[in-house]
Amino acid sequence: MDIRQLEYFLAIVDRGGFNRAASALYVSQPSLSQAVRTLERDLGSQLFHRIGRRAVLTEAGKALIEPAREAVRGLETARASVAAVQELREGRLHVASMPSQAVEPLTTLVRDFSRRYPGVSVAVKAAFTTREVIDLVRTGAVELGLLASAGPVRGTEAVVAHALGSQRFVLVVPGDGPFAGRTAVQCHELAGQRLIVGQPGTGMRAYVDGLRARGIDVAVAAETEHRVALLPLVLAGVGLAVVTDSWRDVARALGARVLDIEPRTTLDVALVSRRGILSPAAAAFVTTATRDAGT
Repeated sequence: MDIRQLEYFLAIVDRGGFNRAASALYVSQPSLSQAVRTLERDLGSQLFHRIGRRAVLTEAGKALIEPAREAVRGLETARASVAAVQELREGRLHVASMPSQAVEPLTTLVRDFSRRYPGVSVAVKAAFTTREVIDLVRTGAVELGLLASAGPVRGTEAVVAHALGSQRFVLVVPGDGPFAGRTAVQCHELAGQRLIVGQPGTGMRAYVDGLRARGIDVAVAAETEHRVALLPLVLAGVGLAVVTDSWRDVARALGARVLDIEPRTTLDVALVSRRGILSPAAAAFVTTATRDAGT
């Protein structure tokens, strides 16, 4: 068994099949298949069921995912540690982020990090719930995760949480929409409005569900996992959207109006990392993030 075989195995898992993995790795499909067969022979167990063009994980394959990620991540950490001697002139950092936090503070964090370490590229993976972000960090799929939750994010045996501040909920309305001339709206005034919401498990969905639980009758005009669709739906007049104020500048630039919702309700934003030694790039990113939060 060698690290290349594990990288090939994980590529098949992450890409959903041999052909896509081969394309992503820039290797031939027969070479990839041979490497996996060698790995299966070394382990004494079949890792995939080949069903036509599909590759379905066996139970043994599922059991290998997390150890394989740890091994590959360990090698990447070793390589990055060497690069650290050269002041992080090269490397790649994987960060998972929930959609609203990918607008801000991630944009500012990546900007500040890239200015200091221009040779390190940042790969951002989408995650839609707090649990999903933590699981991606815990299993080693990414090194860092950016998330928001109702209340402080607590560390666990597997991850460390670095508090970055809070974001309040705001209401995004089209330029010719309701509440003209207003800069704020009381939450009870949302009664009777049609709202665009995210999927269950997200902060914006929890806020809207909380309104309904308090007897504020709002209608769901659309539910979307694609956060990029939020502003186009609002501007098209489909409904209003309750989002965090990370969207404020973008929404205004596109011609929407942004109103504060009273009483003020916030989400706590945090960066999470695995416990133990981080790669130099991840450690530098955490330092950048917590320094910015402090200022």
